[in-house]
Amino acid sequence: ACVLGRTPPPPRAAVRCLSAGACFSAHLANVSYAEARGACDQRRGSLAWVSGEPELHLLLKLLADAAVPTPAVFWVGLKRNASACTHDEQPLRGFSWEGVEGVTVPQEVPAELGRWLQEPLLSCVVPRCAGLHLAPDPGDGPRWGWKE
Repeated sequence: ACVLGRTPPPPRAAVRCLSAGACFSAHLANVSYAEARGACDQRRGSLAWVSGEPELHLLLKLLADAAVPTPAVFWVGLKRNASACTHDEQPLRGFSWEGVEGVTVPQEVPAELGRWLQEPLLSCVVPRCAGLHLAPDPGDGPRWGWKE
C-alpha cells in the first residue's frame, strides 16, 4: 500500500461587500490580536469595525457562510487604550474602533450594537481588546456579542 500526500490548496477566503463599497473577509486562524491586525495589514486592510446594523448583519452572514464552528471569537478592531476607562453606560464600554491611516472610524455607536456576552473588566490602566463572540443558538443563527 502507498499513501501519497498533497499540500491542500489555500482556504478560500469568504468575502462580502456592502453596496456602499466596504468589504469584509473572514480568515480563520488561532492568533493574537496583534497577529490578526498584522495579517490584515499585509492584505492592505484592517480589522473590521462595525458602525451599524448593516455591517453587523453582513459580518454575521459572512461568518455563517464560512461555516465557522461555534463557539468562536473573532478579532475585530475593538480596542480600549490604557488611558481610557471602562464605562458601563456606553454601548462599547469605553472601547473604540481602531482605524487605519486615512480612514475615518465611526464615533457614534448605536445602542443595539452594545451587546456584551461578558462584561469587560473595570479598568483605566491596561490596554484591552475585544472580539466578536459567536455562540450556538438553537433558534435562527448564532448568538453574538462582544467579549474582552
